[in-house]
Amino acid sequence: MKYPYTEFLEQTGIEVPLICGAMYPCSNPELIAAVSEAGGIGVIQPISMEYVHGHKLREGIRYMRTLTDKPLGFNAIVEKSSQIYLDRMKQWIDIALDEGIRFFVTALGKPDWVVEKVHAVGGVVYHNVTELKWAQRALDAGVDGLICVNERAGGHAGEIAPNRLYDDLIDLGVPLICAGGIGDAEGFAHALEAGYAGVQMGTRFIATEECRAHNDYKQAIVNAVSEDIVLTERISGVPVAVIKTPYIEKIGTKASWLARRLLQHPRWKHHVRTYYSLKSMWTLKHASQKGMSYRDFFQAGRSVDGVDGVEPAADVVRSFATAMDALDDRDARRDAS
Repeated sequence: MKYPYTEFLEQTGIEVPLICGAMYPCSNPELIAAVSEAGGIGVIQPISMEYVHGHKLREGIRYMRTLTDKPLGFNAIVEKSSQIYLDRMKQWIDIALDEGIRFFVTALGKPDWVVEKVHAVGGVVYHNVTELKWAQRALDAGVDGLICVNERAGGHAGEIAPNRLYDDLIDLGVPLICAGGIGDAEGFAHALEAGYAGVQMGTRFIATEECRAHNDYKQAIVNAVSEDIVLTERISGVPVAVIKTPYIEKIGTKASWLARRLLQHPRWKHHVRTYYSLKSMWTLKHASQKGMSYRDFFQAGRSVDGVDGVEPAADVVRSFATAMDALDDRDARRDAS
């Protein structure tokens, strides 16, 4: 049996169909490089790189190149929230391409202009989607694959279960990456057996030695179970998956009635989204760095069930590689018989 991950590995040049998803504020250079060096692929989150971890993008990429010569990815959020932001993102993409990055993960807006830039130098673009209509629009823009964000993901999760989302998208004819709910090698193997071409994880990689998140954050992930994950509107105005902590219970999970009204208003919604975006960036940055001494907004997905300790990122990748090899060996024995 030839698993769908073969195409994804060929596109990216990696060894294990495993993506360390871009995370604000947890995507520090050492974590990204460690995942890539181990055979998966770490994805750069440029806002985290510059405004949390203190590296200008080009400098940060070159620093990571001292840690690994394996492929790296880049996250491009292409929503047209402001022209200033969009211009900055275009500059970042040009820098990433100039520094040899060839795997791009886009999100939100229409990625056609990213696809044009990346395809011109032989790279590939995958787009985050939560349902069929967004997947079709991404394919119309020319993307090469889809990151399928399901209801078990951390951060801004989808609303559809992993198996159903796969069934909705499988006929589109491109590699599908499962994003959400997977924190251990067993879940990884099940996703590959179900037909996914790979897995994107964030929560599992926060609880690693290389991640610079506060130890309170890492231990909250280790100690949590899936029932502890709740959706809160208090961070960004739209539901975000976080760990239920005493602080979350104290403040509640619903945005104020005024915020909800303004988010639906044609004139005010963009201003309110900008406000919430700046607020959430500040809150999440300090919560991840200061732990329980600040505000315990700890983004995480239901994959916490598969996380039982803080490990080196390479050990996580290797355990997943072992699971993949076991699938290949099993199928080789079946074919031989």
